[in-house]
Amino acid sequence: MTQKGSMKPVKKKKTEEPELEPLCCCEYIDRNGEKNHVATCLCDCQDLDEGCDRWITCKSLQPDTCERIMDTISDRLRIPWLRGAKKVNISIIPPLVLLPVFLHVASWHFLLGVVVLTSLPVLALWYYYLTHRRKEQTLFFLSLGLFSLGYMYYVFLQEVVPKGRVGPFQLAVLTCGLFLILLALHRAKKNPGYLSNLASGDRSLSGSQLECLNRKGQEKTKGFPGADMSGSLNNRTTKDDPKGSSRMPAGSPTKAKEDWCAKCQLVRPARAWHCRICGICVRRMDHHCVCCVGESNHQAFILALLIFLLTSVYGITLTLDTICRDRSVFTALFYCPGVYANYSSALSFTCVWYSVIITAGMAYIFLIQLINISYNVTEREVQQALRQKTGRRLLCGLIVDTGQYNRGFLRNWHQFSTLGTRAFHHPAEDIV
Repeated sequence: MTQKGSMKPVKKKKTEEPELEPLCCCEYIDRNGEKNHVATCLCDCQDLDEGCDRWITCKSLQPDTCERIMDTISDRLRIPWLRGAKKVNISIIPPLVLLPVFLHVASWHFLLGVVVLTSLPVLALWYYYLTHRRKEQTLFFLSLGLFSLGYMYYVFLQEVVPKGRVGPFQLAVLTCGLFLILLALHRAKKNPGYLSNLASGDRSLSGSQLECLNRKGQEKTKGFPGADMSGSLNNRTTKDDPKGSSRMPAGSPTKAKEDWCAKCQLVRPARAWHCRICGICVRRMDHHCVCCVGESNHQAFILALLIFLLTSVYGITLTLDTICRDRSVFTALFYCPGVYANYSSALSFTCVWYSVIITAGMAYIFLIQLINISYNVTEREVQQALRQKTGRRLLCGLIVDTGQYNRGFLRNWHQFSTLGTRAFHHPAEDIV
């Protein structure tokens, strides 16, 4: 017989996992999963040592060596923060360092100003082409834009306001314009209208149909691994986007297959497209700059451009009226004698020309956007029409009318004003 209590189950002791010690403000978990300290950022860097050795011995660096060095730098570049050091995106640092340096150098002499202010847009465009060709996400342009706003405002407060020509009301208007720009940019950075699931594409399709579309989409992508495409906008043809799909005419029996995105595994509605920078499909995608511009944030993007142009022109006018008195704005911009005799006025004048260059670029983008909205066409559709030579070109290509969604000036603007609202009913030809 068993004794009383011998039938009681034996309780197994739970193996408690040791809790990780909380990180201090200067510690972090590196990319290898090991605990590290910001003070050791220059220690045990084999990739950097190897690169320096090959550079000293005049040997060529291997491409993967440079990538490993950049990965190491980006992993170790951190700032102390609560509960562990935070990683700093390395792409935001160059504007913070180079922009003030270049502008101060440009203010030393007129010729230096011409060279520097000419090279800055060229370098920015080159970096834009490089990152978009490699399909890389970068905070460089967002950092450049925000820091340019802040630095121009700082120079205005330090060099222009003390001269006594700018009143409190004018300063308040300029400050309000700056805050409105930031608010509009914050709204434009939100969800542009991402397509994240199959239900958002076409709920009427059955499971077998979706499986068939998936299989066909995968077969379509065979033989095109790692296809690379240059430019900021993709063409919706099989030649230019083999991983995606081109849109077929409305009566085509293969329309559903051609609107299947093999990357996101969903059926896209009309005018939606896969952004290769963000890696997700966007409703009525227009283009990608610092963020995707689509159905839900296109209005905020236009508003941000408009407020920026008005604020920038107002700030340029106040500055030129202060450093070049008794002259019109246009005359002072090209002829302001004695402006380089004083370093303060020279720096202000250089910042004015930098602002003029940025404002001219934004004005061109704003004009193109207004034209596209008036003809109810997106920038992606414009680029596609130009490549396929299917659109009607006016004013040397400044206006491109595809004719597919154009319903007249007023109706086009009415549709744009209701983008992103659920109450708006899209026409039948806009829905797949």
